[in-house]
Amino acid sequence: MSLTLAQQKKRKITYSYLALVPFLIFFLFPLYWMLITSFKTDNEISSLRGVPLIIQSMPTLAHYKFILKETRFLIWFKNSFMISAVVTVLTMVVSVLGAYAISRLRFFGSRYFGVGIFCTYLVPPALLFIPFYKVVGLLGLLNTKWCLLFLYPTLTVPFCTWILIGYFAAIPRALDEAAFVDGATYIQMLTKVFLPVAAPGLIAATLFAFTVSWAQFLYPLAYIYRDDEKVLTNGIYTTLIKGDVYFWGELMGGALLASIPVVILFAFLMDYYVAGLTRGSIK
Repeated sequence: MSLTLAQQKKRKITYSYLALVPFLIFFLFPLYWMLITSFKTDNEISSLRGVPLIIQSMPTLAHYKFILKETRFLIWFKNSFMISAVVTVLTMVVSVLGAYAISRLRFFGSRYFGVGIFCTYLVPPALLFIPFYKVVGLLGLLNTKWCLLFLYPTLTVPFCTWILIGYFAAIPRALDEAAFVDGATYIQMLTKVFLPVAAPGLIAATLFAFTVSWAQFLYPLAYIYRDDEKVLTNGIYTTLIKGDVYFWGELMGGALLASIPVVILFAFLMDYYVAGLTRGSIK
């Protein structure tokens, strides 16, 4: 018996959802493992009995109480959010102006300038943190969170500029000509024509800049030692790992709490992020 068009469509949607199940299990398993480990007692975490994928004893909030009361987690959280927010704003200002100039303004070497910017993003931070240490020391910002305002943009600006170059270059030049006919300046054309059209690209670049700034580990670990100046990544690592002793419950709880802002951002803006990375913005 042949299926109707509606039944075929319903069956196709069902198969699509079933095909997504393995991917969801694969990507959500680390979050699930962090969650259950953060509620286990220390004895259960170290025990080899039973099934480790479930909580076998009474769940406990001791690990979260320790993080919030016995460490400076809230100060690290505030520092991370402050630095990430400021770096994201700086990155977007520089990236938007740079991408607009490269894609629309004609100057010598503009065709290859964008490629050169992206190539700087390919340089690994492990090769840069030693010379940056000298620069930070000369600026008098060593052992302060403000040094990250000068370091993180070296990671975020090149890639965000590269994303926005593609978006701005895809905008029809007829819009430029129409704006010039109406007497618009370059700045007016940028703010009233390019930015509204390139909204998905702007959101993708913003999410990338915030995520990289929030999760960066090497630079804070190398340059910041004072507890009240640390951010989440190096604060959790240096406080909850003592030699070869790992406080797994506190580590998983701290990592789970630290991931909440990024999860919230992606939960609301995921569609725009995917659109910004996969397609242009011709309208």
